[in-house]
Amino acid sequence: MPKPVSPAELDKVIHERARLAIVAALAAVEDMTFIELKDAAGMTDGNLSVHARVLESSGYVAIAKRFVGLKPQTSLSLTPSGRAAFRRYLDQLERIVAQGRRPR
Repeated sequence: MPKPVSPAELDKVIHERARLAIVAALAAVEDMTFIELKDAAGMTDGNLSVHARVLESSGYVAIAKRFVGLKPQTSLSLTPSGRAAFRRYLDQLERIVAQGRRPR
């Protein structure tokens, strides 16, 4: 039987609602443009920028800026450590749910 997991052990960087939305959206794809991610996560430009920087500084998200034609385009992707952190987060959540479903 796996050791019990406390919700306090969840990754605090990912667990915040807005950052969880970002990481979950990016986990399903290779990368997304800033606008695609903003729409997928239902966030404002400023809110997405702030949370994306937190995820970038944690090493979970890579932010790339380039030009498409004459227009600047920002894209975001999960780093390998970001994907691993999200898998750990999901594994911990699954264990917490399983603990709550066990008969007492």
